[in-house]
Amino acid sequence: MSTTPPAKLLPVFLFNGTYIAVAAAMSVLRGNREFIFYIVVMLVLIAVISLVHSRVKLTNGLLRAFSIWGLAHMAGGLCPLPSGWPYHGEHEVLYSLWLIPERLKYDQVVHAYGFGITTWLCWHILRGSLRQPDGAQVRPTFGMLTLCAAGGMGFGALNEVVEFIAVLTIPNTNVGGYENTGWDLVANLAGTIIAALVIRVCARNSA
Repeated sequence: MSTTPPAKLLPVFLFNGTYIAVAAAMSVLRGNREFIFYIVVMLVLIAVISLVHSRVKLTNGLLRAFSIWGLAHMAGGLCPLPSGWPYHGEHEVLYSLWLIPERLKYDQVVHAYGFGITTWLCWHILRGSLRQPDGAQVRPTFGMLTLCAAGGMGFGALNEVVEFIAVLTIPNTNVGGYENTGWDLVANLAGTIIAALVIRVCARNSA
């Protein structure tokens, strides 16, 4: 997979900068302290991903996938739902939308997608850092992919810590309670497993 030259990073930064600027303006106008907090977190994450990219050269696909995740997150907390659409909780925003009533929320899909992408990132870094005894690149074996999925789950757990901090410091958040946290973790696990399977299948098809 190809990496992204510095000159081609500009569209990615413009894309991210545009939706973050819009989200920041909407958050300030609505007095939404929760999402101002999350925008700060997003800026930190963008800085971290930029640092990682400078060290290991992420692929075009990874950078775009992370950008889409960021957009999905910002839209989830700020886009209001049309009247009559089914939702869970007190806030009528995209994050609360039932995609399948009482079964699957938009929030859970974003969790699965995001930490599936994070699992892909873990594999990209692991593959670039390790070599087999004969000098060849490591293969996406069950053990290697388990480590990557565990990394994705670990970052998912860190996300729950960030949400817990938001609950403790900001009144009237849309984070949800213990059950919501549990379903978030289940969604994270589903995303990491799907990502691991896709990596394995793609590796076999390209062999």
